[in-house]
Formats: sequence, C-alpha cells, structure tokens
Amino acid sequence: MKNVAIIGSGPAGYTAGIYAGRANLEPVLFEGLESGGQLMLTTDVENYPGFVDGIMGPELMQVFKGQAERFGTEIKTEIIDSIENIDGGFKLTSSKELQGYGVSACATCDGFFFKEKEVAVVGGGDSAMEEALFLTKFATKVYVIHRRDQFRASQIMQDRVLNHEKIEVIWNSTVEKIIGDGAVSSVVLKNTEDGSESELTLDGVFVAIGHDPNVEFLNNFVELDEKGYIKTGFTTDTSTSVPGVFAAGDVADSIYRQAITAAGTGCQAAIDSERWLDH
Repeated sequence: MKNVAIIGSGPAGYTAGIYAGRANLEPVLFEGLESGGQLMLTTDVENYPGFVDGIMGPELMQVFKGQAERFGTEIKTEIIDSIENIDGGFKLTSSKELQGYGVSACATCDGFFFKEKEVAVVGGGDSAMEEALFLTKFATKVYVIHRRDQFRASQIMQDRVLNHEKIEVIWNSTVEKIIGDGAVSSVVLKNTEDGSESELTLDGVFVAIGHDPNVEFLNNFVELDEKGYIKTGFTTDTSTSVPGVFAAGDVADSIYRQAITAAGTGCQAAIDSERWLDH
C-alpha cells in the first residue's frame, strides 16, 4: 500500500512527484513505456520559463525526473493496465515491457537500430503514419497494426503508407502480448472482430504516441468528457468523478496541451491529493 501513485511521466507526472515527495507522501510514479511523455519527441523547447536559450525536450524531462527523485519519488518503468476500487483505496495492475530491447515509442530515436529487420508500428493516427514511413529507411518490413478497419490519420499520410512497398497494414487487431527473452521476437495479435489470436514474428515494436488522451487503461473507471478526456472539476480543479483520483496534464486538457500548463496541473493534483488524504 502506497500513499500516492502517479501514472505518467510527462511534466504533469514529474511535477506531481516533486510536490508529493516534498510533502513526505513517498509517491510511486509509473513512467510507462517512454519516460518523459510527448516532450521526448521534441527538439528545442523555447517557451518553458527559466531557460533563456531554450532546452532540448529530453533534457528538460531528465531535469524534471531528477528533481522528483531527489524528493523521494520512486519511479517504476511499468505500464498501468487497470485500476479498481478496493477497501481503503485503489488497486493498480501494472506490466513491464521490453523497453530498450525492441520496444520503443520513438522511431526517430531508435529506428537506426533496426537496420535490415522487421518491425511493427501500433496506431492509426498521423504519428503512427510518420513513424512507419520513417522506419522504412532502415527496416526491411514495417507492419502497421491498427485496432479498427480504417485510419484516423490525414488522407495524404494514409495514402503514403498504403502505397509504400515496405509497409503492410494489419487491420482490426491489437497487440495482446509482446514475446521475447531479452529482446522482442514476436507479438501476439488479437482480432477485434472475432477474438482470434495469431503470432507475428518481429524484431521491434513501436508504440506511436499521438495526441489522443491515453485513457483506455481506465476502462471507464472515471468519467470522460465528450472529447474523450478525463473530466475534472467535481470538487477541485483536478478532481475526477471518483473521490481520491485526480487528473493532470494533457490527459485532462484538450485546449492548451503545453508543458507549462501540464506542470501547473501536476502541482494542483499533488496538493489536492495531499489534502484529500489528510481529510
């Protein structure tokens, strides 16, 4: 049993860790597949206060992470698969992935390591299309795995992917399991229409980070708004429909989606959770 669990490691998550740690709550932070969130895919960050000449996105996130750890935040490289109510709190179910051993969330960061190999990109938005096209520079074969029967990406990006000789699309499928002993060797795919499973031999899996809020693991545990973002403001600015669960950052913000606003709500969520625990 922990006092506070933080899911996510962008500016909101790390800031929540800093504040919760300073409050002696000894938080545990699940950083997910790619530590640092969207800013890990950003080069120059010129609009975050305190850096006159700007700073690289990954470098900024390392600063955030180090500060959170300094105040006692325990960081786990795990993905939260589900959350449920239990007596006296909540139960989180997590899983580890083969991060750095064939699983990545950044094709531009890691694509070079997959020369003459076969890889898959999971997703259906513009980010997934961009990742897949970039990977064709290195890989011999790129599979695009999408849970639906059509992409949500812009038409021009769809056309480039669908007409590329190195890319094969696997429709109506989700990745149920990543298999590998020290490195990715295959994935188990589940057909979303008939529930059947199949195994696909691969050397790498790229999870395309898009701009859709990452809320699928919640499985309607908290109320969402009409755009699919976590609905907040029930008792405080970051409170959700479930007492004791607070939302911060891009997952609850469909308007601004900036590092500075995410960090601000991370601070609010940590303070709100501290007060809720005291109460």
